[in-house]
Amino acid sequence: MSFPLAHPVDTTSIDADTIVTYPDGDVTSTGTVLIAQPVEGGRTAIVLDRTAFHAVDPVWPDQPADQGTLSVDGVVHPVAGAVVGAIDGESLFVGDAPVRTGTEGWAFVVCHLVEDAAGLEPGTPVTVTVDPAVRRALSAGHTGCHLASLALNGALASLWSKEVAVDGRGNPSFDQLAITESRILPDGSLDTFRIGKSLRKKGFQAAELAEALAAVETAANAQLAEWLSTGAAVSIVRDGDGLGERRTWRCALPDGTVEIPCGGTHLRSLAELQSVVVSLTLEEADGALELLMRTEATPAMP
Repeated sequence: MSFPLAHPVDTTSIDADTIVTYPDGDVTSTGTVLIAQPVEGGRTAIVLDRTAFHAVDPVWPDQPADQGTLSVDGVVHPVAGAVVGAIDGESLFVGDAPVRTGTEGWAFVVCHLVEDAAGLEPGTPVTVTVDPAVRRALSAGHTGCHLASLALNGALASLWSKEVAVDGRGNPSFDQLAITESRILPDGSLDTFRIGKSLRKKGFQAAELAEALAAVETAANAQLAEWLSTGAAVSIVRDGDGLGERRTWRCALPDGTVEIPCGGTHLRSLAELQSVVVSLTLEEADGALELLMRTEATPAMP
């Protein structure tokens, strides 16, 4: 993140997380300015009590922030970025909180970063507008990413020789055990998995992967095509409306409903996707193998 700055703020009225409405698919909302705090780079972090804007989480920055605007009395302020912030009762940490989102005793907030904060004083009512095309493309990429991880786990199941943690379908969770980075892209994603000594000790037969890679890719794509043909429902289940509350992606696949913890945005049905296709490549990196999975999630025609 490029906004690492903590500031003393008046937090007497800020003891709760930002209420976020993007889990319901909202792309507009109204809220009240709680904080307007300058940060590094000449921008100002605007914290509202309520927002539809999805912010990037610096702890696991897989999905980029939404794009959009804040409007006050007809004056439109483009949002240059949005990042998760945290308040400990004395300071606002913009993108560099020393605790994970959801830690008890902290308030977690969406920091909308603007170049010009004129008119965005605390107490001001604001209209939030998110670019729906950008949101939809990232939601398609994120939904495709979760499906791809489940399909990959299933396709790699035969390469495990020991019992390990399993995913929601009962397959060894290669994704959970090996992932080092995930990036959600418009209509796609890129996931990086490390296959080192630790994974081998857990029973993953790494030596067999190169020869099996083409078959694994074919099996994963066949499974993805089968799932998409069902048009299964997708939803976000959450413990509460606050930013720091636990949220879970849920998909009603034909062999059982699966859930994956997730703070991002998603489509509402697999019928919104024409196809999800993965491509797998192996690379050498720092004495270990890396498996790269590129996922292309093509939206269905309107």
